[in-house]
Amino acid sequence: MTTIEEPGTEAQLRDRIAAELARTRARTALLTEAVDDTDLVRQHSPLMSPLVWDLAHVGNQEELWLVRDVGGRDPVRRDIDDLYDAFKQPRKDRPSLPLLPPAEARAYVATVRDKVYDLLDGIRFADRDLVAEGFAFGMIVQHEQQHDETMLATHQLRSGAPVLHAPAPPEPRGRVAAEVLVPAGRFTMGTSTDPWALDNERPAHPVDLPAYVIDAAPVTNGAYRRFIAEGGYDEPRWWSEAGWRHRLDAGLTAPMHWRRDGDGWAYQRFGRWSPVRDDEPVVHVCFHEARAYAAWAGKRLPTEAEWEKAARWDPATGRSRRWPWGDDEPTEAHANLGQRHLWPAPVGAYPAGASPLGVHQLIGDVWEWTSTTFRGHPGFAAFPYREYSEVFFGDDYRVLRGGSFGTDRAACRGTFRNWDYPIRRQIFSGFRCARDATAEEIRAGRAA
Repeated sequence: MTTIEEPGTEAQLRDRIAAELARTRARTALLTEAVDDTDLVRQHSPLMSPLVWDLAHVGNQEELWLVRDVGGRDPVRRDIDDLYDAFKQPRKDRPSLPLLPPAEARAYVATVRDKVYDLLDGIRFADRDLVAEGFAFGMIVQHEQQHDETMLATHQLRSGAPVLHAPAPPEPRGRVAAEVLVPAGRFTMGTSTDPWALDNERPAHPVDLPAYVIDAAPVTNGAYRRFIAEGGYDEPRWWSEAGWRHRLDAGLTAPMHWRRDGDGWAYQRFGRWSPVRDDEPVVHVCFHEARAYAAWAGKRLPTEAEWEKAARWDPATGRSRRWPWGDDEPTEAHANLGQRHLWPAPVGAYPAGASPLGVHQLIGDVWEWTSTTFRGHPGFAAFPYREYSEVFFGDDYRVLRGGSFGTDRAACRGTFRNWDYPIRRQIFSGFRCARDATAEEIRAGRAA
């Protein structure tokens, strides 16, 4: 099988790029054609753009980078550049802009895509860094897939009859341990070789970590329900000062989209209510909730480096893998990705996707909060523009890792980094916990 890291001939790379562009656009079409034009132009939450804005925005980014920059072609619609500039137009203001109506937006993105297919045939991938090994095309595929996940989150927030359908994820296929010991030592974090990796994933660099223990699976609904039942939302001692303030201001009492259902809880998934299932990873919790749960459980959130070592480090070779299971692209047996299902799979559903140490479901299901603020790796260099990563560096954002059921495989890998405000929970976010290893565990070579 040819992977992104081994593109083979230029003809094979062109074929792969064309296939990824088409596959991605099919998902965009599904998300935007599932609703009528009224829903497309409506803002379903002040946290989210109207779906029609996302649709034209992915076309505009494709035009800017591929048609104009890579292809050197004349602009298709220079007049709309400001309308679809995510930095100039805050989400809350986008509904009031003179946006392209749905039919015009669809025609625009189709015109841009036709020009991209046309120029793809003549690209020489060794001409400059922007197109080396297809990077610019991969960047656009990932950008559109990221907006597809954003649009999926918008669908979760919309009211009205359900419009999205997918089969349930697989059932558990084996027992999963509670915790896993990760031995002390050095591992390689980040990448300098993955040609479609984005700038914040680069460069590869060594990181030394003491021994630690990490949950073998994400925190489940059942565990989180115990936190609620034992007064976790009522005890300031479990929360940071900022977290407790946000809990009070926002009136948080449970994960987003949960409601009381008799003696239990129900969870709304894309317009449908169902009982909360205890063995599924909890989703739609913010960083502050995750941190409070970890404190209540006598643990903490993992650092980003701890998460990545658990996901990539192979103790047999000392090498960092591209994915927990190895370097091969994910299949349906490895992870819950790509909107194939519309909620997290129960713990134990993907034994083939476990890391060598036995850590499960690190990829897919839920984005996992870490304790780390967003920074560049040592030696970071912005590429191809500062606005992708560098402008977000600082203490305002916390890093999330691993992807969710709504993340596509093109926009997820063992080095991929996501970030968001610690109050955000409309995203498909969950978490797992970690703790320092005890001396006894280190001597025994396993978690207690």
